[in-house]
Amino acid sequence: MKTKDTADSKLFIGIDVHKRSWKIHTATDLFDGCDLTIPPSAFALQKYVAKHFKDYKVYCCYESGCCGVSHHRLFESFGWYSMVVNPADISRPSKVQFQKSDKIDARLLCRELKDGRLQGVHVPYIEREQLRCLFVGVMIW
Repeated sequence: MKTKDTADSKLFIGIDVHKRSWKIHTATDLFDGCDLTIPPSAFALQKYVAKHFKDYKVYCCYESGCCGVSHHRLFESFGWYSMVVNPADISRPSKVQFQKSDKIDARLLCRELKDGRLQGVHVPYIEREQLRCLFVGVMIW
């Protein structure tokens, strides 16, 4: 008798986004994955996932900040479930509150995403974001 896996395999990715590099932590339903440093590109992450986690449903999140939401839009264009979260919404154990590193942040994001405890911030449509940039530019001059 042949058995067939009917459950979808899920990959969870927590990303600590910076201008020069990204720290990521991966996890699946069955195991806690690894910590990686990759170039700051959504396409580099897509290449890694395609190579190591083919046929997985991908869920990823990162903290809102100076890098904006363009990565979120790219992740969604890949067919991934993406979320931008408020950094203050990530619960930290008391021990971790005194220790802060990119690796720890990526691990916490991944854990919270996997456990379903995160709620994303509102991501404006691209047209609205462009209007916002236009008005900010006018106000500066």
